[in-house]
Amino acid sequence: MNNCLYFIFSFLFLCLTGCSLHSPGPSPDTNRYVGPTNRQDELITRFSPIFQVPGWDRPHNRIGLATAAKTDEVECISVDPDRSVIYAGTFPFSTANGNYSNLVYRIHFSDTPFSLFPFYLTAGKNPGILVIITMDNNQNPLLVTTVQTCGCYIAIVPTAHLSVTAYPEQWPDDNQNIYGELLPAILPPYSADDLLVIQVRPEIHRVSALSIISGDTPLDAPFIEAEVMNLESLKALQLPDGGSTSFYYQTWPLQGHVKGAIKPWESLLLSLISFDFYVGMDKEFTGTGTGANPFYTSLKVWNRRVSDMNDFPGFLKFYGWKL
Repeated sequence: MNNCLYFIFSFLFLCLTGCSLHSPGPSPDTNRYVGPTNRQDELITRFSPIFQVPGWDRPHNRIGLATAAKTDEVECISVDPDRSVIYAGTFPFSTANGNYSNLVYRIHFSDTPFSLFPFYLTAGKNPGILVIITMDNNQNPLLVTTVQTCGCYIAIVPTAHLSVTAYPEQWPDDNQNIYGELLPAILPPYSADDLLVIQVRPEIHRVSALSIISGDTPLDAPFIEAEVMNLESLKALQLPDGGSTSFYYQTWPLQGHVKGAIKPWESLLLSLISFDFYVGMDKEFTGTGTGANPFYTSLKVWNRRVSDMNDFPGFLKFYGWKL
């Protein structure tokens, strides 16, 4: 009996960390940088990150466009890998210490492929990544937050613009380990003249590195232009019949989740301990303190509300930040 329990817990541990068991990387020749080319317009465009994406030759590794189709009155939501789009929006918020704004960037992929060796816990359709840059009133980036659009693998990285008095207790000096991915504990100060580079691990679409480079730094791989579209456009995807539909389910029990984005392995292995059958399913980020369901970032059921990124001031407080 003890051996059986040991096997079960070992298996669950491997599932929780399975996305850090990486397969051999793709050829450097398939590396691409993706981002907007015109960065002179609005603040949201000038500060847009660029994404370094290896394995661009495989369609499921390409940043895509959310699309809608209908067959026999049944909607099909998918991500077109042949057109790169970054969905973006700005959300102000306040704390007891001041007023801030979040520049929010959302990207999606067609799928995370199924694989047993290595095991991809997050296999399923329409996964995505959120990048949130928290700005002060002087347009200085204070925090860079990255998270999968299911709410998992949250990482919060301060820049040197933020006073260390606002850091959580015992913040590391060099790196932070996010379930097997080593990300910096602090980023240098930067402005709109610089580039925030988000490296994406192929196949599983996890954030694997963050860096700041000068805007005139030559890139070591081809650049793919991405269109920047408003986050609200995800709620009005055009249908072939001239109508429109949302990227998100509009009715219970899936309201606020990305259509078609159920993750079978996560539902099977983690729904019981999380008390959420749809655990791992990608969600809408509202940035307004409200939402059809909480964009929770802690698997513990008692932390569901306090770790909700939709309530960004409460989310920061939960993780120990003192903005």
